[in-house]
Amino acid sequence: MSETGRFDTTNILVVGTGGQGVMTATEILAEAAIALGHDVKKTEVAGMAQRGGVVSSHLRFGAKVLSPQITPGTADVLLGFEAAEAMRWRHMLRPKGLVLMNTGRLVPPIVELGLYDYPDDPVASMRAAGTQVFSFDASQIAQELGDIRLGNTVMLGAISDHLPFPAEVLEHCILKRFARKKAELVELNRHAFAAGRAAAEAAAKAEAGVA
Repeated sequence: MSETGRFDTTNILVVGTGGQGVMTATEILAEAAIALGHDVKKTEVAGMAQRGGVVSSHLRFGAKVLSPQITPGTADVLLGFEAAEAMRWRHMLRPKGLVLMNTGRLVPPIVELGLYDYPDDPVASMRAAGTQVFSFDASQIAQELGDIRLGNTVMLGAISDHLPFPAEVLEHCILKRFARKKAELVELNRHAFAAGRAAAEAAAKAEAGVA
């Protein structure tokens, strides 16, 4: 991503299930891009949340962005808060796009409703299709930090080194949300962000070893 340059259009697709913080994560990513002077467009698709619990959010930023919608085959990064959802949206990636995937299993209600079969191994299936996947259990990391809700910040930490701007810009946007609250929350999110960065880095090294 770093080679794209400051004002080339960047396309990020964030997917997951209701309650995981997909939309909040997209909002924070947008705030970071706006802070650096990018034109930003985003859109959320949460209609299925009422029927099947799935949520997707498109984010595009660059010098001038006309549409918030990411077309199939053009996403630079697919940030998957839930593994099966990440796999379901794989077609949106550009040929050399990257998937950052939380392997913590949270079966979407659309599976429970029989509308979609949960894949046996989403990571293996995507890699078999030639997709670059950095996978890690963000849910477990959040739980180890004491709060499953920190999974959102863990995922943002994971994507932070795969953006066309410094990770610290994104971290600042996260931490300022808690600045007027308890100092403990600021530190928890700081640790969660760092843990996400470390998890993605470890996953990248593991992927290189597999390749």
